[in-house]
Amino acid sequence: MSPLEPEVPPAGEEIHLSGPSILPLLTALGITLALVGMTTFIEFTVVGALLTIGCVVRWIKDTRREVDELPLEAHQER
Repeated sequence: MSPLEPEVPPAGEEIHLSGPSILPLLTALGITLALVGMTTFIEFTVVGALLTIGCVVRWIKDTRREVDELPLEAHQER
């Protein structure tokens, strides 16, 4: 390769996949409990809402931590 030729970019980009998590399942369970509780017992609604809120907060924290761990090139827009 001569010094005048541009550097060839890599063949493909590295894809980041998050690790396995039970948070989506627990969030769905919380939403289901909250909806069922609206027609049956108010306690189900309270427990479901608290579970949903807790899971969403944890999910956001985990996602932000994973994004912060990515290489700097992944944060830049093209």
